[in-house]
Amino acid sequence: MTAPSPASLSQVFWAFTRIGLFGFGGGPAMIPLVREEVVTRHHWLDDDAFADVLAIANTLPGPIATKMPGYIGYRVGGIAGCVIAVAAVIVPMMLAMILLLGLFSRYRDVAWIRGMGYAVVPVVMVMMGQLTLDFWNKSRLSLGPWTSLAMGAGAGVLIYLLGLHPGWIIGALLVTAMVAPEPRPKEARE
Repeated sequence: MTAPSPASLSQVFWAFTRIGLFGFGGGPAMIPLVREEVVTRHHWLDDDAFADVLAIANTLPGPIATKMPGYIGYRVGGIAGCVIAVAAVIVPMMLAMILLLGLFSRYRDVAWIRGMGYAVVPVVMVMMGQLTLDFWNKSRLSLGPWTSLAMGAGAGVLIYLLGLHPGWIIGALLVTAMVAPEPRPKEARE
């Protein structure tokens, strides 16, 4: 992984507060927002380092909405950055949940309240689609299109048809990458 760009604690706070406030749809839907803040806006990590953090975070237990901010906050701001990043994501979500779910349960039969929930779904779908396209491009360039498709199809079968948790698949791939010898460049073989 590349070395992260340093960040002030106030930058960490505001970046992850935005994620906490606008992370509709739960942890997986927050991943594109985290990428936008961390990679695109602040340049704390590059795409490769972000993909590594995402892969590792998926193998660990617990919600990804706290694992990624915690680790990224630690990388760019030390222990204080970790605490601030996690708190900045959690506190807005907790407050919004208490306030909005209270209002929702009270007024759930009002059509425009129901419509608000339905309106967020397409936006989250587009954000997840963009993240999928970014990862496809990275995988295609590093592994090749056919290997990427085969691995994606294999993971899809294991996850959706056999019910295997994605963390096991990612963990197995990480172990395989650690023990498998790296292929030699073509020039070195000749």
